[in-house]
Amino acid sequence: MVRLLLSIKAELENVTDLEPLDDFTFFFQVKCNSCHETHDKSVTLNRHEEFELPGSKGNTANFVWRCKFCKRESSAKFEDSYAIRPYDAENGQFAPFLKIECRGLEFIGFDPQGVWKCKGTTGAIFPEVDLTEGEWNDYDEKAALPVGISKFESRWTKA
Repeated sequence: MVRLLLSIKAELENVTDLEPLDDFTFFFQVKCNSCHETHDKSVTLNRHEEFELPGSKGNTANFVWRCKFCKRESSAKFEDSYAIRPYDAENGQFAPFLKIECRGLEFIGFDPQGVWKCKGTTGAIFPEVDLTEGEWNDYDEKAALPVGISKFESRWTKA
């Protein structure tokens, strides 16, 4: 078992508290720890979905996967004690985002596609931030300022 920490960074222009919506589906690249092959497509995880682990007595995970190369079964589960943290770090700084407990696999990439939200400097909420292209731009009417997110990056480290 390995615990992985996903950290993110981005340049924030006149916004704070970048975070995914509550029912967010995460897209990760995965590598098998048995045969060391990387799966050719992204896999999806949702914090609110749980699956029973084969051969266990009621244990669950947010992701259960069988490697198509070696056929080994693996699983991953979001750590409940470590909630997703909104990103509002200084521009250019990585900040802890989420932790996942992995058994038999490792996540090696993160695709931020999906709907995020953030706050403007006046407290205005931007509920439909799309980071599929790695950046987002809008205008804060209350503050009369442009808002945006750019240079989105992520990295995985052992926790």
